[in-house]
Amino acid sequence: MNIRYANRKDTLKILGFIHQLAIYEHLENEIYTSQELLEEWLFDKKIAEVIFCEEEGKEVGFALFFHNFSTFLSRGGIYLEDLFVLEEYRGKGYGKALIKELARIAVERQCGRLEWCCLKWNQPSIDFYLSLNAKPLDEWTTYRLTGDALIDLAAK
Repeated sequence: MNIRYANRKDTLKILGFIHQLAIYEHLENEIYTSQELLEEWLFDKKIAEVIFCEEEGKEVGFALFFHNFSTFLSRGGIYLEDLFVLEEYRGKGYGKALIKELARIAVERQCGRLEWCCLKWNQPSIDFYLSLNAKPLDEWTTYRLTGDALIDLAAK
């Protein structure tokens, strides 16, 4: 098992993982990305980062993450946007290795926390996260503005 950072040459691999994740989450109709957009935001603007977990040189899992900030801790954190391991490689510790690497990165960068969201129906993932001693934040609700709602609010 090897974990490595993605580079620009990996953009199509990242896009493939995003599509696989969308299928798993039943969100195929929510994908509006492209190779060009990923390259711009990941490698030109450096807004987010990607790490891969490899088995014998083949990418079998990925994690896409970025920094956020906690006003209460007065330090940065890492937000895990996506974690996905190919189905045939699940149960081998690759997901745990990716989360463990993110924890290591967070500690190395002196971040105060590592956070992520999980779909409420995704019990296998919930069980996995609980096994890592992650705590669900039941008192918080995520809100989102996208598309026309975002544009309309910005124009007001």
